[in-house]
Amino acid sequence: MKVFKYPFWLLYRIWFYILVVIPIILMFPLLIISIAKEKWYPYFFRMARIWSKFILIGMGFGYKITKEETPQPKKSYMFVANHTSMADIMLMLVASKNPFVFVGKAELAKIPLFGFFYKRTCILVDRTSAKSRQAVFLRAQRRLKQGLSICIFPEGGVPEEHIVLDTFKDGAFRLAINHQIPIVPITFYDNKKRFSYTFFSGSPGKMRAKIHKFIKTEGLTIEDTKALNERTRTIILDELNKSLETKKPL
Repeated sequence: MKVFKYPFWLLYRIWFYILVVIPIILMFPLLIISIAKEKWYPYFFRMARIWSKFILIGMGFGYKITKEETPQPKKSYMFVANHTSMADIMLMLVASKNPFVFVGKAELAKIPLFGFFYKRTCILVDRTSAKSRQAVFLRAQRRLKQGLSICIFPEGGVPEEHIVLDTFKDGAFRLAINHQIPIVPITFYDNKKRFSYTFFSGSPGKMRAKIHKFIKTEGLTIEDTKALNERTRTIILDELNKSLETKKPL
């Protein structure tokens, strides 16, 4: 019976890309103006949140964000979450009203239209290049000084389907310690099921996210990076495992 789902999955993927493009075209003049100067980035961020909601609703994803703690306006944070889906970007934008800048893969800049804005608003990293990774720290530092936050998916990529949560890279945690900004762990529960990177998969349904209590970095030094990394990963992993346990049949 699975063979009958393939046409639906194909059309569902096509529909996703249509939804990605429509608001970009409609808001194109305003988007161009908002990226003309770095200080106007918060205006771009607001439109990006509208773009994200348009896509999630259009895909039939009933998103729900729960918060153990709420980011304060005009404060900088390091947002980190598990990475399993193309919809992670949209759900992250919906989850936070605080303007943040993504640190993401340079390859995404090649996507037509989306890539045009992506490379002008995000901090791009080529993980195979030490020089590129160093440049990330410099650009992130400038953005943080502008009062923005940073968002990183610390797994460094999308893990294979059977992996609940991959190991975390240290970059996000070094940055947070260097700038003494709180870590905001976020768990995405359903994104892999709803719209993973596996082409023939996905369906409308609930898409939940949880913002956990923040982890303070005041007083921490670079020597604390690994411990901070593991503490953050444990919070997200425990939440994912708890969610999986509740789904197991008795």
